Amino acid sequence: MGIQSWMIIAVAVFVGIFLLPIVVAAFLRDVEAGTIRLVSWLHGATVIYRGPGKSKELPLLTTGTTISSKVINVDLDITDQTADLDDTGTPRPIKVRVLASAIVSVGDSDELIKTAANRFFSKPDPDQMSTLTDLLSSSGRRAINLLTHDQLFSAKSAPPPKALLAGGGSSTAVAPAAPVVPAPLPAAVVDDDDDPLAVIIRKACSRELTDLGLIFNSLNIKVVQSEVADARRRQSAAEAQANADIVSAQQTRRAKEAQLEAERAINDKQRELEQTRAANAALVAAAEAKKQDALAIQRTSELDATQIAQARADAERVKIEAEAAADAESIRIRRVAEATAESIRRVNEAIRDGGESYFRYKQIELLPQIAPAVAEALSEAKLVTISSDGRGAPDSTANNIIGVIQTVLAAQLVGRSGVLDAGGNGAPAAPPAPLAPPAAPVKPVGR
Repeated sequence: MGIQSWMIIAVAVFVGIFLLPIVVAAFLRDVEAGTIRLVSWLHGATVIYRGPGKSKELPLLTTGTTISSKVINVDLDITDQTADLDDTGTPRPIKVRVLASAIVSVGDSDELIKTAANRFFSKPDPDQMSTLTDLLSSSGRRAINLLTHDQLFSAKSAPPPKALLAGGGSSTAVAPAAPVVPAPLPAAVVDDDDDPLAVIIRKACSRELTDLGLIFNSLNIKVVQSEVADARRRQSAAEAQANADIVSAQQTRRAKEAQLEAERAINDKQRELEQTRAANAALVAAAEAKKQDALAIQRTSELDATQIAQARADAERVKIEAEAAADAESIRIRRVAEATAESIRRVNEAIRDGGESYFRYKQIELLPQIAPAVAEALSEAKLVTISSDGRGAPDSTANNIIGVIQTVLAAQLVGRSGVLDAGGNGAPAAPPAPLAPPAAPVKPVGR
């Protein structure tokens, strides 16, 4: 291949890389979202392209324009008078100010799009906004003139207003309350569920907007200002405040009642608790008294048992002492008896050993004591002696007296022998006491 061939190839590559996109872009143009591209051909036909997409155009053979399909937001500040009437049918308009925001957009049909491109978007931007503002404001004023004050607040069935402005639109005096007869609305408006002001504006400006290739989408009422509305608002605020105060007072009263009820319940519980404590204290006191009584009875029983035990111990001790004394007495008596028997035995042995001489010795020894007593007794005695043995009465009497004297002497010998002692243990006894005189004098009496 020669140099000419390489140059052809280079030109073809350059055309393919750089010039082909330019040519294609000249034939296919981007249509952004929110825009509409109108392309007119030589024979007068117009093709409409809605973005996003591509529009087919031929340079020098077509003419194109782009319009916005976005919604247009128009702020409205409308001041006019309502169509309120008093009870006699006399107009009592109320001056109101409506701040709203209307939304319009390009129509959907090709005819409306062409109309909007030719009549509306052909104007400068300030003129476009001014045209829409004037059109919607005039429609809004006509709608306000057809509506009552309550209908502007979307109160189709609102009660009659409590106060109306008397006189013209510039008057600020508040007229007495009177029922309002709403102005008749078109049938289409009455049947529509939308806001009355928006419905009337839509019906009033639909033809004018259609002439501009636009359609009415919605009306957003921001605020409706009027002295009646302010008075109602203040009254509503006062009523709301009063209701809030009433509710607050009721809540405070309920809180107080609940607090009093709680305190009453607490007092009742405390009273019941105190009564229970008092009852428990009484029960405890009664139980303590019973306990003390039981302890007293127990102590008494213990004391009685102690006394009984002591009495039994004393009785046992007395019994033991009595038994010991009895044993000692029996031992003493036995020893006395044994000593007496021993003395008698010794006396008998002495009498046996000494015989009559011992006895007579004792008689002689005791004669100084016995003789006076015997003589006194014989002098005083009054005896009757009977003798049957052949001896005389004096001998028998003397023998009887001698026998008695011998018996007494024997007793005296036993008692004074020194065998018995005071303790009964065989110790020498005290000297013999003199013989007691006879109880009565004995005198011998003859037969």
